[in-house]
Amino acid sequence: MQKRIRDLYLAMSEFDRGRPDLIQHFTKVHAYAALIAECEGMDAHTSEVLQAAALVHDIAISLCDQRYGSHPGPLQEQEGPALVRSLLSGMDFTAEETERICTLVGEHHTLSPIDGIDHQILLEADFLVNCYSHGTSREGLEHTLSEVIATGTGKRLFAVMFGLDK
Repeated sequence: MQKRIRDLYLAMSEFDRGRPDLIQHFTKVHAYAALIAECEGMDAHTSEVLQAAALVHDIAISLCDQRYGSHPGPLQEQEGPALVRSLLSGMDFTAEETERICTLVGEHHTLSPIDGIDHQILLEADFLVNCYSHGTSREGLEHTLSEVIATGTGKRLFAVMFGLDK
């Protein structure tokens, strides 16, 4: 694991202190995003920025819960980038990298338009985790596989995980 990703992983764990559900979630999304990126041949720099976004993609959940009483996707997308900028300000990410991470956090629930392969992979990794944790119906899983998952690796993982390949 790259030093910046390791440092960010630990910083997000501190940020989400006392919320094992959130830490477990971003850990899984990060793992799937890194795997899909590698299998799809993503270059190392883009993968590292994607992995950073995967670690912080749900950074606004606690704030939204406190401020609004819930954390729907649009509110997370609205509130997340400012929190990301604050967290990354003391870390070794360039302004350009920080802005791309903020963009990905600000669109991680947006299915259209897809703003690059990093956006697509972040969506796929989040769906892999959320469909399991939310107990998505078979119909919902089939819809997600046909309408959301686009990379070859994501399709393979999703079909295998949910038994849709038989």
